[in-house]
Amino acid sequence: MKRREQGPRRAGKARRRLTQVLVSSAVIAAVFAAAGGAYAYWRHSKALAITQCVRDRGEAGPAAIGAAPGALPVVGPGTFTTAHGEGDPVGSGHQLRRYKVQVEDGIGIRADAAAREIAGILGDPRGWSRDGVDRFQLVGSGPRDFIIKIATPHTVDCLCGSAGLDTGGEVNCSIGRSVVVNLRRWVQGSPEFDGPITDYRALIINHEVGHRIGHGHETCPAAGRPAPAMMQQIKGLRGCTANAWPYDRAGTYLGGPHVS
Repeated sequence: MKRREQGPRRAGKARRRLTQVLVSSAVIAAVFAAAGGAYAYWRHSKALAITQCVRDRGEAGPAAIGAAPGALPVVGPGTFTTAHGEGDPVGSGHQLRRYKVQVEDGIGIRADAAAREIAGILGDPRGWSRDGVDRFQLVGSGPRDFIIKIATPHTVDCLCGSAGLDTGGEVNCSIGRSVVVNLRRWVQGSPEFDGPITDYRALIINHEVGHRIGHGHETCPAAGRPAPAMMQQIKGLRGCTANAWPYDRAGTYLGGPHVS
């Protein structure tokens, strides 16, 4: 008699366990769905805030985008064109980092041309592809690890300001999955950098992409030495010489003491 009762008891226990598992799974799924919804709402709200910021700064009207022939655009529309070109991976490291290039509309720079210049910087043997860890690949669509955006000073302020950074219409930033390049620096360079504008653009990309791959700020190692690419050279060279590259042609890292 006792053995005959074991079957129903075991079946009942199994049903209760199954019910508990199903309820737990439903609760977990609900939690994840709520978290995903909250994150999506946060991203949507953040995007709206950036859009509103750009719109508010652009109240001066279309004339603010290149108010005079040859003038540097200060306020843009906040919309971007993505470069179409795709390239082969550069570098020999195990970490492939796919990136897109976007240029704000109406600022006189073609996205494809900017993408080619940036690809040349990231593929240079003096760049981060020399570190033995990272490879970089320009993509025009599909998954990407980060986006490099070139934008007017006011749009940069809006994008960087969404992460609490004050770029003051002057400097670049790296936030989330975006490297945000200030058009003013891309076109005019920096008074602290006495090299050609192409070298200063290399410094911009190497510095901000350096943040993207985990490098912090560094400072001048000694008077007369090359300034590290991760040094904020626009704030002064502290006795170092201007330099755009993380490595020299022999593969030596041109670093300096870390700073907060």
